Amino acid sequence: MPRGSDQLLLPVNPLFIALSLGLAFAFELLPLGRQPAMPDLLALGLVFWNVHQPRRVGVGVAFVFGLLMDVHQAALLGQHALAYTLLSFAAIAIHRRLLWFGLGEQALQVLPVFLAAHLVSLLVRLLAGGMFPGWSVFAAALFEAALWPLATLVLLAPQRRPPDPDQNRPL
Repeated sequence: MPRGSDQLLLPVNPLFIALSLGLAFAFELLPLGRQPAMPDLLALGLVFWNVHQPRRVGVGVAFVFGLLMDVHQAALLGQHALAYTLLSFAAIAIHRRLLWFGLGEQALQVLPVFLAAHLVSLLVRLLAGGMFPGWSVFAAALFEAALWPLATLVLLAPQRRPPDPDQNRPL
């Protein structure tokens, strides 16, 4: 069993996955202004579910959410879609290795994935003739990696088994 998980988890409810991604998307729709260092909770949710449920949440889901974010932010069509697609591909590529680490090490492992996604989005924006928002745009990736342990604890909570009082049953 991977070192990072200390107990067996119940199967995830697909409605819970949809609800968590829907809430993350709804948070991204809030009119909070355009702060470059604002963490992208939708990207965090996508990476989390790509790591823990790669067969249910894949690159196609990330592409659709990316297109929705492009339309919402009136960005170049495909900017977020490309970034989220590459983000999901990288998360699925490292998902088996990532689960062997503890939460702190996992946060360090997903930091380059978040940095790469923000870099791709920034490069697409700059190639389209946009302005450079400043170096604080990469602080969002640091905040997303810092939120990884909290997201893991919150999103895995419904799957955790209650302590079993029967000492004779192995599972």
